[in-house]
Amino acid sequence: MFDRRDLNDDVATVRDEHAPDAVVLDVAADFETIPPAAAEDLGLFVDGLTPMSHPTEWLPEDAPSALVTYAGTDFTVGMPGDGTVVWTRQTTPPAVLVKKRADGTPTDFLRFLLAEAFVQVGTGAPEQFLPFFADAYRDLDAAVPLGPSDVYQIATALYDAWVGLQTREQFRAWEATNPRLFDAWNDAGSRLQGRLTTLPEAVARGSASFPEATEYACSAVKHGLELPAPFAALDTQAFVEYGPEYGVQWAEKTFEKLEENADPDGDDPGTSGSVSE
Repeated sequence: MFDRRDLNDDVATVRDEHAPDAVVLDVAADFETIPPAAAEDLGLFVDGLTPMSHPTEWLPEDAPSALVTYAGTDFTVGMPGDGTVVWTRQTTPPAVLVKKRADGTPTDFLRFLLAEAFVQVGTGAPEQFLPFFADAYRDLDAAVPLGPSDVYQIATALYDAWVGLQTREQFRAWEATNPRLFDAWNDAGSRLQGRLTTLPEAVARGSASFPEATEYACSAVKHGLELPAPFAALDTQAFVEYGPEYGVQWAEKTFEKLEENADPDGDDPGTSGSVSE
C-alpha cells in the first residue's frame, strides 16, 4: 500500500525547512479516505500513530457520512475533496501521502504540491476543516441554506483559503530561493486566472453552483490572485486572525445578499442548481 518516495533537491530543501521529520510515501491506489486497516500500515513507516476523533456535537444532524466517520474513533486519513497530495499529523513524525493519480500529474506541479504540503505542515494548521471550524461548523451549516454536501464543500474551500493566506508569502519567497518551485506555483495560478473574473456570472447563469465557485475562488487565494465579489472579502488578514468566526460571518452576509438579489419568482441566482439534497 505504501512505499517511500524520493525527493528531488528543490522539494527536499523545503521539507528540511518546514517539516524536516516528515515521511513521504507513495500510495498504491487513489483514495478519498484510506480504510482504517490499511491506514494502520502507516505504522510500519513512522514511530507512532495517534488517531484523532472529534466531538459529535460539532456536527449537524444531516452531516455527510464521510464527515461522521472522520469525527469518529476510526483511524481516518484523507477526506473527499482532498487533492493529489495529503498530509497528516496523526503519525509521528507527520506523513505526506501521494495518491496513485499523481502518476499523471506534470512533474513540476507535483513537486509544488509536495512542497506546499511541507509548508502547510509547518504552519501548525489543523489537517482538515472540521477541527478548524470545531463547534462553529454547526453555525456555518445554519448560515448556508443548502444541502449538507454543499456545506461540506464550502467549508473545505474556506479552510483552504485560510491556510492559503498563511502560505502564499512563502511561495512568493521562492522566486529568490527556489525559482523552479516558484515558477510552478506561478504557473498554477495563471491557469486559474481566466475563470476568476467570470465566476459571479457563471453562478448567475447556473453553469456553476455557488459551492463550486467558492471552491474555485478559494483555491486562488494561495496564489495571491485578485478575487471577484463576494469572495474578495476572504482575502484579508482578519480571516487569518478570526478564522472560523470570520468564515461563518462571510457566509451569513453572502447568502443574505444573494437572497436580497433573488429573482422575483423566488429563485436565487446565486444558488440555483447547487442544492444537493
